[in-house]
Amino acid sequence: MSLPPGFIDELRTRVSLSQVVGRKVIWDVRKSNQGKGDMWAPCPFHQEKSASFHVDDRKGFYYCFGCHAKGDALTFIKETENLGFMEAVELLAREAGMPMPARDPVAAQKADRRSQLAEVMEEAVKFCRLQLKTAGGQQARDYLDRRGLKADAQDRWQIGWSPEGRQAVFAAMQAKGFAPDLILDSGVCAVSDHNDAPYDRFRARIIFPIRDARGRAISLGGRSLDPNARAKYLNGPETDLFDKGRNLFNLGPAREAAGKGAPLIVAEGYMDVIALSEAGFTATVAPLGTAVTEDQLRLMWRVSPEPVIALDGDTAGVRAALRVIDLALPLLEAGQGLRFAVLPAGLDPDDLLKSQGAGAMQAVLDAAQPMVNLLWQRETEGRVFDSPERKAALDKTLRTALMRIKDASIRGHYGEEIKRLRWDLFGQRKAAPRKEWVPNLGGARGKGAPWAPALPPVATTKSSALALGASDERVLEQVILATLLTHPSLIATFEPVLDRMIFTDPEEDRLRTGLLRCDVGAEPIEKLRQDHRAVVESLLHQNHVITAPPIRKTEDREFAEICLGDMLRKLRSARGGRREVNEAVEDLDGLADEGLTWRLAQANEARFSAAKGPEAVKGEGFVADNGVEMDREELEEARSLWDRIDFGRNGRSKT
Repeated sequence: MSLPPGFIDELRTRVSLSQVVGRKVIWDVRKSNQGKGDMWAPCPFHQEKSASFHVDDRKGFYYCFGCHAKGDALTFIKETENLGFMEAVELLAREAGMPMPARDPVAAQKADRRSQLAEVMEEAVKFCRLQLKTAGGQQARDYLDRRGLKADAQDRWQIGWSPEGRQAVFAAMQAKGFAPDLILDSGVCAVSDHNDAPYDRFRARIIFPIRDARGRAISLGGRSLDPNARAKYLNGPETDLFDKGRNLFNLGPAREAAGKGAPLIVAEGYMDVIALSEAGFTATVAPLGTAVTEDQLRLMWRVSPEPVIALDGDTAGVRAALRVIDLALPLLEAGQGLRFAVLPAGLDPDDLLKSQGAGAMQAVLDAAQPMVNLLWQRETEGRVFDSPERKAALDKTLRTALMRIKDASIRGHYGEEIKRLRWDLFGQRKAAPRKEWVPNLGGARGKGAPWAPALPPVATTKSSALALGASDERVLEQVILATLLTHPSLIATFEPVLDRMIFTDPEEDRLRTGLLRCDVGAEPIEKLRQDHRAVVESLLHQNHVITAPPIRKTEDREFAEICLGDMLRKLRSARGGRREVNEAVEDLDGLADEGLTWRLAQANEARFSAAKGPEAVKGEGFVADNGVEMDREELEEARSLWDRIDFGRNGRSKT
């Protein structure tokens, strides 16, 4: 129905939020300031010991710094009482002494219908409870006794018995004055497709009342004693009162127990819930004949931030857990998760309690695993990963699952844990310590050449850019600039490549730009040197620059051209490899796989190939990428450069 303008605002003004909330919480007197309307308490929406739930009575809003629940008095009533908006308005209006405005006839009729259906359900529960105590209910009482539910427990749970007659419940409800269509709409009775006569939906079954969070009977659950029955357990159908995907069995009492510190346990069925609650695990709920739904998960998280899913130790129990994992991954938030308690094989909670007692059940709950462990177990159990392809398939599957987690922080932590589990599964061979390479000064470098002892670094090496931490690219850029300054005639040859590059250091990049704009000649180059004097002097004092072959051999233009071409190729490869690594890291998002490993290997191989320098061709001659030939002596001279700046192979200079 539509409310008149200002009605809600007037209602909020008349109602004290601290009074409404105060019925559900215990205020922290040390943090609260009642005079200013600044009130603090443990949050009623999630289990906690500290007072993180804040109520600002003057503004009429609440906020929890733990679970981030927020709202006003109407929101609080809706969330804690499981009411609709108009129901919450009516409840607060009664408290505030405000008459409700005239209601829309259609809405009023619907609300009245819901109230009537609830009355039918309550009367059906009462009738079935009486039937359990009659002679006709002896078989049901015997079964409940065998399950360990004595008369007092049966009364606490309001368990009943629906007689075997086809219309026993229907006739009893008619005798109470309910119309046939109302009885049918409640779900207690039904009409078959081939017979218009109503029949009792739960005949010859033990009855478990299903109540909402407020305690209203909204449906029934029935357990057949006939071993040949098509369904052992039967729930009521969807009605105006009952939505099985939005409710949980025993929600009201479990929420109250969880609010007092009990862990929320999610079992599979009615008898599990009853057995656990009777054994002292009072914050226990169960879905209503369906797999856990998204709404039910959110309902659980409103009760407790980390419910424990108690699984039967059989295949069906494990399958149910895996379905919950897929459902929960996109809904995870900081401080809001699930744990899984797996029972011994072949046992459900009721069996375990009867055979080993509450202590054994507590031990199972204490050993509950986080959801990431179940996810890992699902993807690895019973599988062999003896090839890169199988490992890659595992990584792809896991990464696909993790990408469904919307919270970036949680996704990152899941990725870290998966990497740890992956390490435990696959391990890694310990690499042999790498020998320090030094040139064998007593003989030629070649196959079988002996290793010489490491020599202490000289003073010039200690002060070089490499020793001071200059990057691979920066060192190449400096040698390239020095080569261009030494051989300015090469600028035009490599201008297209140099024009597309940006050097790491801004001052050195400005020198690169100046070289490209400079006319080739002694005077322009000298003027450029003077304009960038500090940069040029710094370059020509770097040890890796002054020892580079193209700098030392100032008269050999062709040799400088070979070296410059290969250095530019190496620089492009290094940058391409870095970009590939960065893209792979973005894709990685906390989880490695064989595909990314292959990409990184390819990037490294490209750098390695570029670092080899000139390649051998026919006979004794050698040629670079630009077609300039060299003899063997020149080739060795050029390779000495790569020996000094060999980043593609081991990431450090050998100067």
